[in-house]
Amino acid sequence: MKDVQKSQRWWIAPVLAGTLGLGAALGASAVAWSAGGRGDIPVPAAKGEDTLRQLEMFADVMARVRTDYVVPTKDDKLVAAAINGMLQSLDPHSSYLDAEAFNNMQVSTRGEYGGIGIEVTSEDGAVKVISPMDDSPAARAGIKAGDKLIAVDGVSILGLPLDEAVKKMRGPVGTSIDVTVARDTMEPFIAKVKREVIVLKPVTSKIEGDFAYIRISTFVNERTGQALNKAIDDIQRQLGGRLKGIVLDLRNNGGGLLDQAIEVADTFMDRGEVVSTRGRRPDDIQRYYGTPGERLAGVPMVVLINEGTASASEIVAGALQDRGRATIVGMASFGKGSVQTVIPLRNGRDGALRLTTSKYYTPAGRSIQGAGIEPDIEIAAVRTTEEQLKERKAMFRGEEDLPHALDNESGLKRSLPHMPKEMPPVGWKEGEDYQLKRAYELLAAGLPKRAPMTVTRRAELKPQEGIPAKAATAPN
Repeated sequence: MKDVQKSQRWWIAPVLAGTLGLGAALGASAVAWSAGGRGDIPVPAAKGEDTLRQLEMFADVMARVRTDYVVPTKDDKLVAAAINGMLQSLDPHSSYLDAEAFNNMQVSTRGEYGGIGIEVTSEDGAVKVISPMDDSPAARAGIKAGDKLIAVDGVSILGLPLDEAVKKMRGPVGTSIDVTVARDTMEPFIAKVKREVIVLKPVTSKIEGDFAYIRISTFVNERTGQALNKAIDDIQRQLGGRLKGIVLDLRNNGGGLLDQAIEVADTFMDRGEVVSTRGRRPDDIQRYYGTPGERLAGVPMVVLINEGTASASEIVAGALQDRGRATIVGMASFGKGSVQTVIPLRNGRDGALRLTTSKYYTPAGRSIQGAGIEPDIEIAAVRTTEEQLKERKAMFRGEEDLPHALDNESGLKRSLPHMPKEMPPVGWKEGEDYQLKRAYELLAAGLPKRAPMTVTRRAELKPQEGIPAKAATAPN
């Protein structure tokens, strides 16, 4: 197993469009900054000759377009579109970033940028919202997870490459755009959104009686782990030994940096595997282990998840679930289990590739690709009627339904829409957080001690020396 290169950073999330159109990953999916391609894979001569013929065909087509297309074209746009088409035919999360988008992605991880504050992916030619960021312009305008954005300022963005659609939503801070939103079976409506400087505040916390609530809204910020430890310090100063339970809220957290997901999970675990990544070759396995020591050891914990919990946040939930450290409450997560590597082209002057290079696995060896994390206790946020359930079955889309989505080799599938095992009672006030209320009640009643999950046979193949969590935190 290779050491993690110091020039790499892994990123796990669906396409992040916080400025709208910043980088992606999840989704989940991990981005590793890489100096270039791999030169250790031999190419058979015959295959190389076929590739040359195919490149000649591409050159012929491009030449014909340049000379005969009805209006003049620009070579750089033709090439970029061809590269994007090739990458997007592989899976939903591989794509090409031009130099501007690549620079925006790097800026976004530092925690402050301009935009409307949403995380998105592409589905059926539309821009699908994975989750709006907490207190972002998009959230205040009423945009929700699962919405599809179909037009900007009255101009359709259907069918556009994701990065290009996202660019149309960027602009000077203080200006506004009209975003046309399609939601389930409702008539499309227009949300007026004012662009702002988005400051990624990844962690917030509060005290509720003898319980602590910690909300992690994103793993994009490279100081997420640091912010979590500060929040824990504040909680311990206020409650000391009176702390009886923790609620860790990962709902609508669309993912971010792998090293931050590992650092957060490691905070609540004492050593042991946090996550592993596996590529196309049998020896392409990297295991990431926690460090000695555990904060808030022995304090009962509930982790809240929902359909907007994706990628890096699924790594945290999966690790805490597999290790028996927390009880997972809510609804099944999104199911983005792939890892992307960002490969700069000519040091970023020609942009970068965002290429899926591996899948990630929980400590018990589970791939959540397309399957998601199933909660230990299923509780819905809102009431669902039989009619609404029928509509949801017709409209529902998860990771596995995205175009060219990777398979889960174990055959696991995300649970189909169904009547939740528990949901708010009739008359529950809209806007009140039923899942959080139940989390506090479960902690107060006393959670049963959870045993670690059994490691699957697949996870035990090729045991190798592990990589400590700190190895994944090399700077850009």
